[in-house]
Amino acid sequence: MIRYIIRRLLISIPILLIGSFACYVLVATAGNPLAEMRFRPGVTEADLKAAEVALGLDKPVFIRYWNWLADFLSGDWGQSIALGQAKTAVFPAVTDALWTTGRLVIGAELLALTLGVSVGVLAAVRQYSIFDYLATSTAFLMFSMPIFCVAVIVKNYGIQFNNVLESMGLDRWLTTAGPRPGGFSGSFGEVIFKYTGTFLLPTVALMLISFAAYSRFERASMLEILHSDFVRTARAKGISQSRVIFRHAFRNALIPVSTLFSLNFGAVLSGAIITETVFGWAGMGTLLVNSVRQFDPPMLMGWLAVTATLIVLFNLIADVVYGILDPRIRLG
Repeated sequence: MIRYIIRRLLISIPILLIGSFACYVLVATAGNPLAEMRFRPGVTEADLKAAEVALGLDKPVFIRYWNWLADFLSGDWGQSIALGQAKTAVFPAVTDALWTTGRLVIGAELLALTLGVSVGVLAAVRQYSIFDYLATSTAFLMFSMPIFCVAVIVKNYGIQFNNVLESMGLDRWLTTAGPRPGGFSGSFGEVIFKYTGTFLLPTVALMLISFAAYSRFERASMLEILHSDFVRTARAKGISQSRVIFRHAFRNALIPVSTLFSLNFGAVLSGAIITETVFGWAGMGTLLVNSVRQFDPPMLMGWLAVTATLIVLFNLIADVVYGILDPRIRLG
């Protein structure tokens, strides 16, 4: 298993290098970050030339990429060069945004995976039952709705729920506009109350879309396994239904879902951009939008590098889970 993991790690390194170079070329050729400076009063060609030299824009793209990669690997991610904005270091800006978004994405994905797999297994075992029809209808409804529509609906229900609490003389519980100010201080019960109220709505909005995908994939995979020959043989030997499902079928049915989980991470990050906008969270989505709008290459490259690394990391995790669920994969 260790050799299998090392092989996957060695494959991931050139993928990251090629991906980072492609992203750098696209960002470098997308425009000139000093274009706005040209139209400012009092700016001369000498000033523009000095700014290009200071930012390294006078060098070829490959040399600029090599310098960026060396600095990036040494921990120097550079500073924001957005005109009219404070010079912000890229590393703390990206890590702070990642921490904000990560708390939403990880909670939403774990919740969606748990509920989706459970509902998918139960729907497959009780095929064509009322529960199966309800689960299928809910999944198709979530598939057909854009993430911004789901986020707005969840937010509106949260506001209405807060209004009901307020009409009863209670404090508003659910936070609908950004993280709760002041953090999570107080007793253990108060911290849990504030934490759940802050993260519940955006987490549910992100979770619903992923839940639909996981439940449908798990149901289809489980049905295929339940009708396979080795399951029929296990039943013919007199093995109980629960043991057939959880000991033989469930483990094999998880393999396609583990693939979806790793590939879905990028989609969840893109969905988080919209969800953060609706709920007023300053995370990776807000950072990306601001970097593109202001055309800030250092900040944009920091965002792309971290996102690409996370996607490759989750694909590596999926490969490891493959090897655990099916030893034939790691021995192949």
